[in-house]
Formats: sequence, structure tokens, C-alpha cells
Amino acid sequence: MSTDRFQSFRNLGFEDFRQMAQRDDLSPNEKIGFPKEYRDGFTTAIMEDIQRKLPALDMAGATIVDVGSGCGDLALALIGIAEAKTQRLVMVDSEEVLKQLPASAVIERSAGLFPESHTQWLAANAGRCDAVLCYSVFQYVYADGNIYRFLDAMLGLLAPGGSLLIGDLPNHSMLQRFLASEAGARYHRQYTGRDEDPAPVFNQLVSGKLDDSVISSVLQRARSAGFHAWVVPQAVNLPMANRREDILITRP
Repeated sequence: MSTDRFQSFRNLGFEDFRQMAQRDDLSPNEKIGFPKEYRDGFTTAIMEDIQRKLPALDMAGATIVDVGSGCGDLALALIGIAEAKTQRLVMVDSEEVLKQLPASAVIERSAGLFPESHTQWLAANAGRCDAVLCYSVFQYVYADGNIYRFLDAMLGLLAPGGSLLIGDLPNHSMLQRFLASEAGARYHRQYTGRDEDPAPVFNQLVSGKLDDSVISSVLQRARSAGFHAWVVPQAVNLPMANRREDILITRP
């Protein structure tokens, strides 16, 4: 019987990431919850997809906020862009994670659980940010926190014309639709190492999992608050594009 080689990366939370950041036996991408198959070698493709959706990343002097920045290759790529464009890059995460990042004059580090530990910082930066990025983080907030308080805090940071990308959302409903396809069945057999078809389940709530209803509620909340909001697909060359999608929100 094959074992689940990704089990150690499941059901993670804020405290888990604080501890993982300090482990010398993990790679930078593993410290943020990704096995090598899902991040190593994909940084350029991921950044290109993010830059297409957040054009402020290519704007000189822009203020960029990365909520749940992590300490992996994607964070390093953002730092490189900020240095090249002389941007103000605010990286929000635990103190343990932020300590793993290199020294850079463009980085402003804001440590603590978001948004609870950032009340004064949020008030001082309300309406001043050109882009806010929250990548591969929202699912953990949904499992352990209040997604609407989290969302509202990020929306409050946007300057007129600014954009928020809530990226890499593992949509359980999307996964079930994929598994019901021929391509999904092939993927399932390769993933499990067993010659068996998946058993997708529809119209059933799964506790702690993002699904179509949650995605739709985020869009509705943002739109009701006066923002434009869309669900957008990931580029097809991203490692989990067949079961993950993004939410893009802009302030008019």
C-alpha cells in the first residue's frame, strides 16, 4: 500500500508555520507548506501570472503589501522586483517567518497574526497601497479564523485604482469537477500510485474546505462594499491550475 507522501503538509495553521520556519531540515518552500513537486522550479511561472493580475508590481515606487508572505522562493522574487523598481514592500507574517528573509532596504516587516496584531498599522496605511497580495494563505484563514474580517482588512488598504489578489485558492468544488473528468482520473491514478478511479462527491459540505459557495461569498462581500471582484483562472503552466483559482479585487 502506498503512503501519502504529502501528509506532513496537510492541516497546517499559523503556529505550525512559525515552527516550520525554524527547522533547518526543511527547504524554504517546504517551510511554507509546499512539497518540492508543487513549488520548486515554478517560481518564474507563478510570478509571471501574479504580475499579469497585479500590474502595480511593475510600477516604480509602488507600495506593495504581501499578507502571509512566507519565506520561500516567491517571497524572494517579490523582494527582487521591489529592489529593481524601488518599491515599498510590506511583508506580513510571523516574526519567525520574517526572520528567514534576507536583509533589504525595500522591505518593511510587520510581524504577527493578521489582522489582529496590526490594528495601528492598518489604520496608518488605510487607502495607501497600490497592490495587496495574499497567495496560498486564504485557505488557512478559512480553516482557523474569520475570512471576512481578514478580507475587510485587506480591502481597507487599497488606494483608488489599487488591486488585491487572493491567489492559489484550493477550491474543493473545482477539484471534484476535475476528478470527474478523464484528465482528473488519470491524475488521480498517478498521484496515488494505484490503478483505481477517483470517487468525486458533489452537493456535500466538507468542513474546513473552500468551495464554490465560499468563493462566491467573498465576491459578493467585496462587490457590496463598492469594489469590483472577479474569479480568474491560473495560468495553465502553474502546478495546481487544474484545481486552484484566484480572486482579483480592484478599488475603482
